Amino acid sequence: MSITDKDKRHIKAKGMTLAKVMSQIETFKNEIPFVALRSAASLDNGILKFSEQYQKKLIKVYESRAIHLETIKFVPASGAATRMFKDLFRFLTTYNYEKESLNSYTNHQKADAIRLFLIGLEKLPFYDTVMEEVKNAYPDFVFLSEGKQLHIFVEMMLKEKGLNYGEYPKGLLPFHKYTNSIATAFEEHLYEATGYNKASGKLSKLHFTISNQHLEAFKDEFERIKKKVEDKTNTNFDITYSFQKSETDTIAVTEKNQPFRTEDGKILFRPGGHGALIENLNDLNADIIFIKNIDNVVVRKYQDEVSGYKKILAGKLIEIQDEVFRILDSIDKKTPSDAELEKIKKFLVQQLNVRLPIDFDKFSEKYKLQFLKESLNRPIRVCGMVINEGEPGGGPFWVKRENGRVVLQIIETPQINKNDHRQQDILKSATHFNPVDLVCGVRNYKGEKFNLQDFVDPDAGFITKKTLNGKSLKALELPGLWNGAMANWISVFVEVPLTTFNPVKTVNDLLKSAHQATLFS
Repeated sequence: MSITDKDKRHIKAKGMTLAKVMSQIETFKNEIPFVALRSAASLDNGILKFSEQYQKKLIKVYESRAIHLETIKFVPASGAATRMFKDLFRFLTTYNYEKESLNSYTNHQKADAIRLFLIGLEKLPFYDTVMEEVKNAYPDFVFLSEGKQLHIFVEMMLKEKGLNYGEYPKGLLPFHKYTNSIATAFEEHLYEATGYNKASGKLSKLHFTISNQHLEAFKDEFERIKKKVEDKTNTNFDITYSFQKSETDTIAVTEKNQPFRTEDGKILFRPGGHGALIENLNDLNADIIFIKNIDNVVVRKYQDEVSGYKKILAGKLIEIQDEVFRILDSIDKKTPSDAELEKIKKFLVQQLNVRLPIDFDKFSEKYKLQFLKESLNRPIRVCGMVINEGEPGGGPFWVKRENGRVVLQIIETPQINKNDHRQQDILKSATHFNPVDLVCGVRNYKGEKFNLQDFVDPDAGFITKKTLNGKSLKALELPGLWNGAMANWISVFVEVPLTTFNPVKTVNDLLKSAHQATLFS
């Protein structure tokens, strides 16, 4: 393998080391093993479900403690809206309104998404904005055929010569239309945060991970809405931003595992996926960090319910932390008695989903305490889980590791061997889905912040096949933020209602009731 001095300078300029790059190439050569699923997590087998009375208790726990805690909301928001509109981009390239009627196209093409888009067109939050641009550019618009009208509308909405929504960051797209305003996803996250993420009852901190080319646009959006949102919510906002770091990119290789080079001869590096954001998360220092994706917001009339469940998850986190910290502090001071040891074991198994080694009781006292401390002295996350309705993505599973231990994890579909029928049967048996609704504790029992890099499973990434300029390449995805990057955290899964999960993966998702608010201002 030929790595030139020019390559080495390129690698250094990205903040990477040659050793790291060579390690990634070895990963391609050795491949990443699939996970070994033992069973899907379910209620009474790794997922908790709380009674209404207990939910109220947890809300009180959080509300009574929150005033003394530093909290922050972490929102991955670097994604472009392009994938939201993939069916519409396809429509622009495959539909010729001069040769075919719109009715003929939708009947003969796999065009369910186009039909739904057409039916709900006037309910989209940006309909009036797009139509204003269309009518200015096409004075005879009302006299055109239905097919040409739709083609013009979509082109004006997506393309650079129009509103260019196809290149927008998803967080700055119009998401919700109210009586007197239109709100972006970014704005809705501010409103939502005021329901549970307020220090001393007044200040709300949010951190958005974005693409660096969109920084000024996000800042401009905040300045545009700042006074309105702060006045309506009696809240001051502390908004910070970060970018996916260049040094978290991964090398691309050819089918023969040689560095893939661009036309100018440079080694190609690609973004390592959302798992790279563990570094951004690691840079934050707070008592509680709420994590939620940019597209998972609802109109404001539903936000109290969403906030309630955030408080429930945070209350559970505090309860768990209190006990974990008490146990660790106690172990530091004196060796637990046999009775105390039994209580700790019960807590680990029943509350933290830790399966003890079969021969744990045969361990020496020294190794018992070592095992307990290692199991407890970790970052903690309480994760909301919703009923599985066939959404693509990850879910909660019991997984067997190479050392033989069975642990509870969030697993993404590409980590599972699609050719192993038994593994696929376990995947299909999943009752719950991961909506990325996390509440995290990243400080230890001494008040020190964990180094989150110490708890990443480096073998939890995956290799994908891509093309560039017609040439095949292999790309490496880092362990995902909420699966491999948090694989060695204490993980507690709690069932939350589907009303808390309303992502906008396609433009037609904006037509769902959770995103419709015309009569609500």
